[in-house]
Amino acid sequence: MERDESAARTAWSWEGALSGVVPPLISPLDVSGESDDAATGVLVEHVLAGGCSGLFVLGGCGEGAWLTARQRGAVVRTTARAAAGRAPVLVGVMLPATRPAAEATRQAADEGADAVVVGSPYYFAVDAAAQQRHVEAVLDATRLPGLLYNIPQCTHQTLSPETVATLARDARVLGIKDSAGDFEVFQGFLAIKRHRPDFRVLQGNEHLASASVLQGGDGLVPGLANVAPALFVALRQAAARGDAATCARLQAEIVDLSALYGYGHWLPALKTACAVLGIGNGLPAAPLVAADDAQRRAIAAILRRLDAPSNPPRRPLTRRAHAD
Repeated sequence: MERDESAARTAWSWEGALSGVVPPLISPLDVSGESDDAATGVLVEHVLAGGCSGLFVLGGCGEGAWLTARQRGAVVRTTARAAAGRAPVLVGVMLPATRPAAEATRQAADEGADAVVVGSPYYFAVDAAAQQRHVEAVLDATRLPGLLYNIPQCTHQTLSPETVATLARDARVLGIKDSAGDFEVFQGFLAIKRHRPDFRVLQGNEHLASASVLQGGDGLVPGLANVAPALFVALRQAAARGDAATCARLQAEIVDLSALYGYGHWLPALKTACAVLGIGNGLPAAPLVAADDAQRRAIAAILRRLDAPSNPPRRPLTRRAHAD
């Protein structure tokens, strides 16, 4: 897909994009299981209206490892077109081996991606040297830069701070998204910034959002930003002001909102929350199934605490503030 790179670059920079909120977008699917282009467009408008600075597709929330190459291509293409240069599109290539990930990287570049997101190989155990070879080969597949992704609960392999520090010597590596939920490891990633200040460290664990940005984390990559993007943007802005009290209040609201994950599998629950707001139909990729009626009602009840717009979303979602 041909793009006007100069026009795109006038709308964003990597420094700004990775210092804000970059939602890991869900992949809306139609009843036949193909990419729902219209719903993807609504989702992009929703999160950008909420103040988000980037778009991460085909990660865990985007079911990237479970979609076909055709589905993946459609998601990237539709998101890039909807973004129209207003924010960068980062594409997950979280596939278990190097050649499939490199192939997915070339596809992402062809469909309009601005960067790829790459983590450890998985299925078979790998050591740090194999992880380094994997990342380097993926980056060699195109001219796109890459964001590292530490999510050992899915890959069963951790990207250690030592390995990441080695990879960070490569200027093509923009930074890392850490979703491990281990704050000590996260602080190890932050330490890399002492030697490379432009290395961006982003938190993907929603329960650690406030602590991470107050302790020097650059940005957030929270799944719940699909639902309430403005809530996370407000948290990031409060941290930038050093307003710890507001951060604490907003973090409590995030924890409250995260209760929706408790109704069935977390992924259909998240997609159902989006559907309640008019974004897609809530259908996950097989073999997962959609939330049942009782789960949907419970999720809708949680969302009634939000200042939710009519279908489809026409303005960003914000939480009603708790009474002081």
